[in-house]
Amino acid sequence: MKGRKREKGFTLMLAALIASVTLALGTSIFALAQKELSLSSVGRDSQFAFYAADTGAECALYWDIRFQLFPTTTPTSKNLTCDNEAKTTSASNVDGDIISSFEFEPNGYCAKVSVTKRDTNPRTKIHVDGYNTTCANIQSSSHALERSVDLKY
Repeated sequence: MKGRKREKGFTLMLAALIASVTLALGTSIFALAQKELSLSSVGRDSQFAFYAADTGAECALYWDIRFQLFPTTTPTSKNLTCDNEAKTTSASNVDGDIISSFEFEPNGYCAKVSVTKRDTNPRTKIHVDGYNTTCANIQSSSHALERSVDLKY
């Protein structure tokens, strides 16, 4: 009889131990899943920003190669269309380089385009900053991510 009284709490202790181990494993798995989800969303947003930058670079390259749209000597504003958005470039002279710029939103993501024309090689430089958000939300979004593309020729 004395042996049975000592064994009564053993089942309760074993159940508490198993519950603690299961809870610890569950919490660890949840934390890992949360980190993986965060990493995958950053990767996705990075792709959106890169695609916006690439779209901006392709648009500027098209207008420069096909129509010689960007000025080489005198800063003048020009009209162009990118991703069905009609835009007007702003141009300025900076240390002898003519810099034309515009921004547009391919598929709702911001692309800020800058085209520099100069007399020395490389004669043309296209720099585009792409973002995973709209142009209006870049400053206010805590998750705004920027990717850039440079073309020189």
